[in-house]
Order: sequence, then structure tokens, then C-alpha cells
Amino acid sequence: MFSVRFWGVRGSIPCPGPETVRFGGNTACIEVRAGGHLFIVDLGSGARPLGDWLIANDRKNNGKIKAEIFITHTHWDHILGFPMFTPVYMRDTELRITGPVISETSNLKDIFETQLSHNYWPVGLSELSAKIEYNQIEETTLDFPDGIKVASKFLNHPTACLGYRFCYQGKSIAIIHDHEQFKDPAENEKIVSFVKDSDILIHDSQYTAEEYPSHIGWGHSTFDNSLQTAVSAGAKKLVFFHHDPSHVDSRLDQLEKEYAEKEVKCVAAREGMLLELK
Repeated sequence: MFSVRFWGVRGSIPCPGPETVRFGGNTACIEVRAGGHLFIVDLGSGARPLGDWLIANDRKNNGKIKAEIFITHTHWDHILGFPMFTPVYMRDTELRITGPVISETSNLKDIFETQLSHNYWPVGLSELSAKIEYNQIEETTLDFPDGIKVASKFLNHPTACLGYRFCYQGKSIAIIHDHEQFKDPAENEKIVSFVKDSDILIHDSQYTAEEYPSHIGWGHSTFDNSLQTAVSAGAKKLVFFHHDPSHVDSRLDQLEKEYAEKEVKCVAAREGMLLELK
């Protein structure tokens, strides 16, 4: 089985409430399953319900939770769910957290250790029961059992940020967020090449074309940017992702309908949505 399930689809900050209940208000957290292996992309607030689901299912069936976690970047909305990801408090949990090299003086473990310092959280990183490894990468391709490959590509964002492409049995799922189109067309072509012929392209679509001019340099794309990349890359399905907190359900309904008849099959990400590749 090769699938992707969405546990958090928002950008910037959680936005729960009656106007976001259908698409969801949790920030980025994506579950990828390939050949019986569990991969998680980002630990936004959607990581809390994911963790509860894993305890009720993976741990119950397999006796433990084992996952490869890929962090696109360490801005708050992409890691704020980590302290409430319940599997980290269980001794039989095995996690490897992979993410971009931030700088020569800061690493992934340091960042999570600061997040769980006692000024911000009552349980320190060293007090977690799970076995956790940390792995910093740049642009590379990692090999996993059963022929699974995960490639990474640096994106255009105010901090070091990686996009990921999961490949399994001739199919691929590409994840591109948080990302703003480059001014240099040659750099944009590199992104297109990275996601070329992907079966599912999950792409940052935080703004509409009308909203974008007041957010230039913020590191996010528009619906049109996403579509342009998907068409140029020959992607088979485009998933609009990283919804702006101001885009309530009714607005996302309108945008989804607007892009429904475009050159690529388009859908707006919803919490709980499951897409399978066979």
C-alpha cells in the first residue's frame, strides 16, 4: 500500500472553530504509508490526533510505534504538536527525526530541546521515554527497506526548508511547502524537475493571486503557482495545502470549485482525507 493521510492542513497557526470544521484547523502534519512503513511529514498541531490514532492502531496491532519523521523546517506551526505527540512518552516508541541543516550553530535536537525547556513545557526532552534519533540532511536521496526512496529539495522560505518526494513501486508523492516561487526561472525549473510526473503533488497554496502582493517574501505560494508547477511537471493530482487561517470552509469551497476544471485534477486538503496509490 502507498498512501497519504492528512492530519493537519493549515499554515501559520491553528484555527479551530465552526467556520473551519470541514477542512480542519490543525497545522501541518501528513502521514505517508509505503510498504508497511510509516513516515510522518511535520509535527504541527495535527500531530496530536495522529499520535492518538497510532496508539489505538499501530501500537495495539504491532506492539510498538516506529516512524520516520521528516521535518520540512522548524517554524513554530510545523513543530508545535511535538510535545502533545503522545507516542514520545512511551518506551516502545522508536522515532527518527530528519530535517534540514539549519546552521553551523543550531541543530534539530537543540531546537526540540529548547521547545521542551521548562520555560515552555513541563517535560524536558531528556525525560521523554521514546527512543529518538536526529538526522540532519541537505539535498539528498535516502534509501529505506522495500525499495522506498525519499528525496529532498531546498525550497524558498525565510529559513532552511526542504520539500520531500516519496517513491515506492514506480509511484511518487511529492510535498512542497512552505515555498514561494523563486524570482529566477531556472530555480523554479529545478522545483518542477523535482516533482516531475508525481502521482500526487501536495503544494503550498496559502494565498490567492489577489492576496499575494501584500505577502511577497513571506515564503508561500498561490493557488495559481501550485497549478503552474503541477502542469509543468505533469503531475497527475494536485492537492492545495497549507491553507491560510483566514480561508474558512466556505472560501475553500469556492476556490476548490474554481480550480476543479483545470488541466490537473485538483483538490483542497482536508483533515482526515486519505489518498491511495495502487
